[in-house]
Amino acid sequence: MTLADRQEHLQFNQAQRDAFAADLATHLALDSARVRRDEPMSSHTTFRVGGPADFYIEPATPDELVAILKLARQHHLPVTVLGNGSNVVVADRGIRGIVISLGQPMATIRRTNNCLVAGAGALLSRVAAYAAREGLGGLAFASGIPGTIGGAVMMNAGAYEHCMADVVHSTRYLDTDWTERIAEGPELAFGYRTSLFKGTDRIVTETTLCLKPQDPAEIQKEMNDLAVRRRTSQPLELPSAGSAFKRPPGHYAGKLISDCGLKGFAIGGAAVSTKHAGFIVNLGQATASDVAAVFNYVQATVERETGILLEREVLFIGDWD
Repeated sequence: MTLADRQEHLQFNQAQRDAFAADLATHLALDSARVRRDEPMSSHTTFRVGGPADFYIEPATPDELVAILKLARQHHLPVTVLGNGSNVVVADRGIRGIVISLGQPMATIRRTNNCLVAGAGALLSRVAAYAAREGLGGLAFASGIPGTIGGAVMMNAGAYEHCMADVVHSTRYLDTDWTERIAEGPELAFGYRTSLFKGTDRIVTETTLCLKPQDPAEIQKEMNDLAVRRRTSQPLELPSAGSAFKRPPGHYAGKLISDCGLKGFAIGGAAVSTKHAGFIVNLGQATASDVAAVFNYVQATVERETGILLEREVLFIGDWD
């Protein structure tokens, strides 16, 4: 592509974005806090890296979400759906098109008998704390997972031998044709770090978690004990995306990485944690490229030394090309 072609291409994209912004303002009454242009994704991911999103939008209802999706399609703009940004690395060049963040505006929690109904944007920590206050046990494992309900259901998040599949009764979602549907039981297709929603265009909007009555003091003690275990074994003081790799059958990713002598290995501002080798961390000034380079080096080294190819648990999204 010549310089003139590139300039014409960029101008076309700018015109496309301006037309979308105008239609968005016409059809949806979203305040400026919920629609932002050129928003730095480093402010919206737990790794604290990533360039700007062309648009960053926070819908408050499923109807708003559908309206945004329809406008995006009309203007041929790609869409990326995120929760708390706790399991992603965004490219240094950012994300083209629209980032839809299912966050605080879709974070309602309510109790129905022994179940909690939580919006996709509700933080797991907040839902776990709500359950504890209500005397509903079974969600303490999730109290330290830095994600939202939507993201947790999508990837069947878990910790300490428990996972979302243990407590999710049903999930309301937008199907690929934007029809609202409900999946429950086997329809949710839960597996290790996967579900009906993983790798698809289905979007979780609300989930019902069925729990068991338990003394609130006992639940709080369990949560406190798990918090101590996390603080002593995980690098919570540094930005990261949690566990970097899935657990290989019969092995632990952190032990394989440690056995290969990679604790503390660093490229630029990203490094393998010295506290827990299963975590890759931002030492303070990392770029997304630094993070990707460490991931790649760890995978290549472990495969060379052990014959085991580690599978990333973290998603790399955005404009990497």
